[in-house]
Amino acid sequence: MTTTDPRIAWVRSSCRLLAAIAEEYRDTRPFAGLTIGTGIHLEPKTAALLETLHDGGAELVSTGNLNSTQQQTVDHLRGRGITVIGGPTADPAVHDRDLREVLDARPDLLLDNGGDLFARYLEDPYEGLRGGTEETTSGRDALLPLRERLRMPVLVINDSPIKQFAENTHAVGQSVFESFLRITNRSTGGKRVVVIGYGSCGRGVAAEFRGSYALVTVVDADPVKRLEANLDGYDVRDREQALRDADIVITITGRAGILTAADLDLLRDDVIVANAGHLPWEIEVDEWRSAAAAVEPSTPGLETLRMADGRRIHLAGAGHMVNLAGPAPLGNSIESMDLGFALQARCLEVIARGDYADEAAGVAACVVPVPRSIDEAVATGYLASVAGVRV
Repeated sequence: MTTTDPRIAWVRSSCRLLAAIAEEYRDTRPFAGLTIGTGIHLEPKTAALLETLHDGGAELVSTGNLNSTQQQTVDHLRGRGITVIGGPTADPAVHDRDLREVLDARPDLLLDNGGDLFARYLEDPYEGLRGGTEETTSGRDALLPLRERLRMPVLVINDSPIKQFAENTHAVGQSVFESFLRITNRSTGGKRVVVIGYGSCGRGVAAEFRGSYALVTVVDADPVKRLEANLDGYDVRDREQALRDADIVITITGRAGILTAADLDLLRDDVIVANAGHLPWEIEVDEWRSAAAAVEPSTPGLETLRMADGRRIHLAGAGHMVNLAGPAPLGNSIESMDLGFALQARCLEVIARGDYADEAAGVAACVVPVPRSIDEAVATGYLASVAGVRV
């Protein structure tokens, strides 16, 4: 039986682009006879994307990501005839098993989030995979060294300018800030907030906290990014000095091992630490817990590490993406995901039809940005349907 989760109904009614695409797909059926394997956060907004692909004739075999799968969404998708492997988990071994079970279905297309599916495909390749999409910067970085082995169209959604400014800067910044308030119920005015990573997501996080009267410091390994942050008006310091002064630390780099056990001695009493990047190991949480004298639950979504010297270090979301952690996780705004998922649907469509292979082949089409024609079509559609702008 299909769930009547009101959140999914609210999302569907708010995703105008996906609704228009779904209506089109019910007629054109671009995925008829094809199976799409997906490994992506399973929450109400992704349900709207998967149902749109299903309306286009796709058989779907889906699983979630670590610590972000919501059971009500799983139940809803299963009720719609979509195969969902596994359920909510924070166990990497269980997640690995679920990803491999998706690939056991021998999908024709992959919708990846972090490079997990494509990397495992290369361990046991099969005939018939046409290519697919990768959602994140983390996944792009993981797949770039594998281009010579993949040699198929893999379009990186995060390299679309629409994804960069609409979702990463505006929506991630907003959702991380919202999640901080929801989980901690603490103020930001006058607090020293350290944002580690000044890519498109980090810019949005820094702007949201500055807009709520925090004193924002930016840390980035790239001197060009540090210059950009400085010219944007942020305090830019070396990493050690920034961590010593922080009241709040947010990592958002898409890379592992950003905060390690060696950093614990730098952090002041009562600091709050969160990860907003895709990888759940930007903060080495297990090492932090092992180094603590005690680990205690605080408020839902927050745990406190008590160090031997009495300092308290509060960790949000167990180091997983903070905007999809804690009580009532909402993630990014519906409108931003409507844009991003419209990009996903259109990219999968051109690969399914073989249109993209006509433009580029082999390595030249592998792990590359969204075609400009798709960016323009999605932007025009959004402006017309949501903002009432017609060109």
